[in-house]
Amino acid sequence: MNSNNISKTLYVSDLDGTLLDSDASISERSLNILNNLIDQGILFTVATARTITSTRIILKDLHLNLPIILMNGVCIYDPVKEKYIHIETFSREDLSLLINLTEKYNLKGFMYTLKNDNLTMYYEDLSHKALKDFYDERAKSNKNRFVRVDKFSVLTDEPVIYFVLLDYKENLEHIYQLTKNLPNINSAFYLDNYYKDTWYLEIFPGRASKFHAVQFLRKYLSVNYVIGFGDNQNDISLSEACDEFYAVENAVDELKLKSDRIIGKNTEDGVALWMQQNICLSK
Repeated sequence: MNSNNISKTLYVSDLDGTLLDSDASISERSLNILNNLIDQGILFTVATARTITSTRIILKDLHLNLPIILMNGVCIYDPVKEKYIHIETFSREDLSLLINLTEKYNLKGFMYTLKNDNLTMYYEDLSHKALKDFYDERAKSNKNRFVRVDKFSVLTDEPVIYFVLLDYKENLEHIYQLTKNLPNINSAFYLDNYYKDTWYLEIFPGRASKFHAVQFLRKYLSVNYVIGFGDNQNDISLSEACDEFYAVENAVDELKLKSDRIIGKNTEDGVALWMQQNICLSK
């Protein structure tokens, strides 16, 4: 890559299964490489399904100075200003429709609201092991953000931004097919990186996606070229937003087919090593 274009190129990496290793942490080697590049002016950020709470903990030692794409593009957070700079919410009609679907098929998960920069995660119960594990990991950092409700229907007047449902594939696939046909709804359906019998169905407003979030950052940061990295189905929209896109070796086949090239595994620092080897820094 021409060093004259470095300041106008944005690098965007997914986290779980891409930048992070098998224990959901960033390795010391990746951390050192990326911090060196960022400190020399490389524009680097992440696009994840996670919230700022867990993302901040995982990347606490990374010198991030650009807005972060969170919850698959539902919101964008500026870690320097410590505030959200872009948020997508459900309409009341769409929210009621989604709640009715979850009740009809007896699906459980978490519903997120964002009000005055405060993120709250609501849940009905933790009966499925995947739900309990999801809660346990995230509640470690801020248990007060999780609130139990008897029914999601009590939240129809709240600024809801995101649903995440966890279950076996056969229990979620039908509702995924239904949400795909709803005009103002977007969704991502994929296998969990850490529990191989659990699937995620993430449902969010139609304008919320990694694709739209990257387009927002193009304008916000005045960049003219974007290079992305990912591993799972929810990175397909990221691949479509980038001028170049690279899948890690452990990525799903569907994403590999949409990639310009396959790079090293997440457990082998594939993203950081590719950047170290392919970015020409000005002397």
